[in-house]
Amino acid sequence: MKLDRRHTLKALAGLALCPLCAGIARADEGVHWGYDGDHGPAHWGELDKASNVCGAGAQQSPIDIGPTIRAELPELKIDWSKGVEKIVNNGHTIQVNVKPGSTLELGDQTYQLLQFHFHRPSEHTVAGKHFPMEVHFVHKNDAGLAVVGVLMETGDKNPLFAEVIDEMPREAGKSAALDGDLHPEDLLPKARSYYRYTGSLTTPPCSETVEWLLMTEPVEVASSDVDAFAKLYAMNARPVQKPHRRFVLRSG
Repeated sequence: MKLDRRHTLKALAGLALCPLCAGIARADEGVHWGYDGDHGPAHWGELDKASNVCGAGAQQSPIDIGPTIRAELPELKIDWSKGVEKIVNNGHTIQVNVKPGSTLELGDQTYQLLQFHFHRPSEHTVAGKHFPMEVHFVHKNDAGLAVVGVLMETGDKNPLFAEVIDEMPREAGKSAALDGDLHPEDLLPKARSYYRYTGSLTTPPCSETVEWLLMTEPVEVASSDVDAFAKLYAMNARPVQKPHRRFVLRSG
């Protein structure tokens, strides 16, 4: 029984890492989810058994970052390579799949970067405040998932985000090639301090398998690029969830 449960959790986590794949699988099962109405976040826990945790879980994400605890957290050793595979409009967001070889070291754990994708407005809030957008860098190893989140505010143009906006497919289910020299690190702030807490995926099945690493400093992007994203996804952010006595640690 324990072995079967472990395999099931890994399978669910694997689907969640690829929203396009998950969307196809769930379409076959007649399950549909979105960000409003009868299929919105308030009803995700009713979708199917696998998504029950969306409504009943005690470690759900995103959350509001309020009071934090300063801690000696390990340095984020980010070693992301240049190069991406393709950009996908999966019907829920714009996702950029990266080539193999990019890693994140966190203490004694090493994770592989799989993809990054965007939410509008930000899913996490800071002292109750939303940012215009948020990008999630999704990593995986045998132990679980680690997601580096970066809050996005309007200001100077970010060349990488501008390229994503220029090339993103306007139709759900479509993909396109991107410049192979693009560097994911261009969407990271210079400061590497971060908030850390244990949480979940922010989309169904909301599996509570995620180590969240939210950068404390935002990155700037052009307001015109945010507006262009909004033409496709005006709102694709899950509301903040109850902390349920979880502590948020802050590095530095």
